[in-house]
Amino acid sequence: MTPSQSNYRMPAEWEPHAATWIAWPHNASDWPGKFAAIPWVYAELVRVLAQQERVEILVQDATEEHRAAGILARNGVDLARIGFHRWPTNRVWLRDSGPIFVLDSAGQPAITNWHFNAWAKYTDWQLDDQNPARVAKLLRLPSIQPAIALDNGRKRRLVLEGGSIDVNGGIDGQATLITTEECLLSDIQQRNPATTRDQLEAAFHQYLGIDQVLWLDRGCAGDDTHGHVDDITRFVASDTIVTAVEPDTADDNHAPLAENLRRLQAARTPQGKQWNLVQLPMPRPVVFRGQRLPASYANFYIANGVVLVPTFNDPRDRTALAILAELFPNREVVGIHCVDFIWGLGAWHCMTQQQPAAQVP
Repeated sequence: MTPSQSNYRMPAEWEPHAATWIAWPHNASDWPGKFAAIPWVYAELVRVLAQQERVEILVQDATEEHRAAGILARNGVDLARIGFHRWPTNRVWLRDSGPIFVLDSAGQPAITNWHFNAWAKYTDWQLDDQNPARVAKLLRLPSIQPAIALDNGRKRRLVLEGGSIDVNGGIDGQATLITTEECLLSDIQQRNPATTRDQLEAAFHQYLGIDQVLWLDRGCAGDDTHGHVDDITRFVASDTIVTAVEPDTADDNHAPLAENLRRLQAARTPQGKQWNLVQLPMPRPVVFRGQRLPASYANFYIANGVVLVPTFNDPRDRTALAILAELFPNREVVGIHCVDFIWGLGAWHCMTQQQPAAQVP
């Protein structure tokens, strides 16, 4: 059965987690010239997360597990809250290559195993594409491979990265998903060639229980994933959306973010109401070696009891943290320095994947 036939839905990120999944950094080419600092950035993030929920960490081998455990222990991490899994990966961005969990009508989890092809940019993705199946086997969960029917009667597995979508869980009514046309509807990206908007919306309904899709325009400057929505626009409640804006008309982010805001202002909920929209500033441009990096406060991660927010030694850090603290009054909002980490072209949401807790209907 497909998830929709079994009444599966993709839960919102703020719903209870059983764990957070990450992969330990090992590919120095992702942070050329800065890699030495990255494991310690990971250790700080894991320290905060492990105070709230279990953290499952993929490592290349026993040697890396030993090294990671040592760094975590020196950073004050309770290793009893950590699970290590010796599953080699190409890269660490589990938001995109990890499993996308769904819950059935009885509140029990399953896994949707979408195809991962390294953002249609790299040739080495084969290890990362195995992540969902490995997690499903370990947890003994049902696993579904989303696909669409072709004209010749065959099926083609669908490509989808977790960072390209955000959902409101659908608890208080019909479920809504946000994404961008730049990422999912551009033919040149070669994620799902010749796949239409209607086909993608049907797949989101079939496999994630989605009833409505809000299509934004483009992502932020410096984003090498072709417009992932988790750098610009996020659900923070079933009827509330936070979206990044840039008032400086000379900045490359001004026009696309203004267009996204316009679309959201014109959009309506499935019940015909306006969305509650909250504007989030962008940090000043972060540039390293002449390259604009995808620095954004919107790449926060919502965990049990805490929200992890990337910060950039910027006066706007305080403003962004205050906005998010007001939106999450029952969670601690923690800023973690991201200037070195963003050189890898991702932040806290990109590196994490939540495993929802089983729920009682």
